[in-house]
Amino acid sequence: MGEGTFGQVLECWDRNRKEMVAIKIVHSIKKYREAAMIEIEVLQYLAKYDRSNHCVQIRNWFDYRNHICIVFEKLGPSLYDFLWKNGYQPFPIDLVREIGRQLLESAAFMHDLQLIHTDLKPENILLVSSDYKNVSGNRAGTISKRLPKSSAIKLIDFGSATYKHQDHNYIVSTRHYRAPEVILGMEWGYPCDIWSIGCILVELCSGEALFQTHENLEHMAMMERVLGPLPPQMLKKAGRRAEKYIRRGRLNWPEGASTSESIRAVQKLTRLQDVVMQHVDHSAGDLIDLLRRLLTYDPATRCTAHEALGHTFFTNSLDRRFW
Repeated sequence: MGEGTFGQVLECWDRNRKEMVAIKIVHSIKKYREAAMIEIEVLQYLAKYDRSNHCVQIRNWFDYRNHICIVFEKLGPSLYDFLWKNGYQPFPIDLVREIGRQLLESAAFMHDLQLIHTDLKPENILLVSSDYKNVSGNRAGTISKRLPKSSAIKLIDFGSATYKHQDHNYIVSTRHYRAPEVILGMEWGYPCDIWSIGCILVELCSGEALFQTHENLEHMAMMERVLGPLPPQMLKKAGRRAEKYIRRGRLNWPEGASTSESIRAVQKLTRLQDVVMQHVDHSAGDLIDLLRRLLTYDPATRCTAHEALGHTFFTNSLDRRFW
């Protein structure tokens, strides 16, 4: 069903339960085994309290020839795979709203349990069902695209999850969804999940990752291009690893750029409101305001998952659900 650095996921028939399941088979390597055991512990902990049912359910686990094997309920494709097979066509705003609501409910649930996922991204969000329908484009000359028949999602991959009380000074999150406090080497916590959700929502409504980069200075320059200057008080708190990206109290850009191509990649980007307005017909104002709160630089003032769920982007549209 898929593979990654950790190993493979196989679709299997559970002869006892008489159902198809997904089995994550982890490489026989110490660090991956350790991550798998953390994931099992977190999944079992979540299962005790999960009422929203937005986190993948663990069925069982076993150790086979030094491979940790985790048995999960079988779900549909990831949001990334669905976008990819759909030619990276953006999702309708009402579907983005429903997915965003569930993502924030999941984050609120985890954070209430003092857990931080640390690796939220489209690859780690699965549609519950594989069923989809073909719909024609809403503009003349546009091709038809697929839409999932159900907006229900579940989060997966809790191998990087950590508790609030644990050390939070190492690098977390996949690059495109990494919060500025992580890049700057500051202490991070629940707000890093909120930043990731903001990036995901932009990607779902535009079809493209917001920050397509593989280098720290370029990444922060992209943030400034889309969201405005990084706060001086944050730059002052930067850890030793990030001091080289700052000069005279501001981001060392474009002076510190590694190549002219890097400068051009940043210059190509537009402001957040322009990105949204290109793709969203209704609810654009509410979505832009929500994204600004999710993508607030300072983690101390970034909105929480509970606060975001009370935003008008969700509360003004309760009568317009995506089915």
